[in-house]
Amino acid sequence: MIKTLRKHGNSQALPVDKATMESMGIDVDTPLQVTISGNTMVVAPANVGIGPEAVTKSLKKMRRRYGNALKRLAK
Repeated sequence: MIKTLRKHGNSQALPVDKATMESMGIDVDTPLQVTISGNTMVVAPANVGIGPEAVTKSLKKMRRRYGNALKRLAK
């Protein structure tokens, strides 16, 4: 695949099409790790935590277990 940089403000941008993003498992909110080695740039999703699905699962578990206590504390 050959891509061309485009002007974006005072910088240059490399447009990434939807199909490429889907194949990488990323969206516009995904943090990316950019690595440069010589004249090669590697772009990959950054491992920055447990992910939104795990956070949601953890919150549901916490609400089931401590929901009543949290409601009383909020008052």
